[in-house]
Amino acid sequence: MSDTTLTQERYFVVRNHEEQYSVWRADRELPQGWESVGEAAAKEECLSRIEELWTDMRPLSLRTFMETER
Repeated sequence: MSDTTLTQERYFVVRNHEEQYSVWRADRELPQGWESVGEAAAKEECLSRIEELWTDMRPLSLRTFMETER
């Protein structure tokens, strides 16, 4: 795959029910349990966006449990 092809491919930032993030090619159907967050963009843009959004790597269920244990 050439560099030109990589820059032309579009991706979505996707999030699951545990608020975990990933990138997903825009030309593919989203996997079950995931939703897109924002508009399609270049892969590097999506990865940068994930860095901004995903500030706590713990799954939502663990964060919730830890909050109730305080």
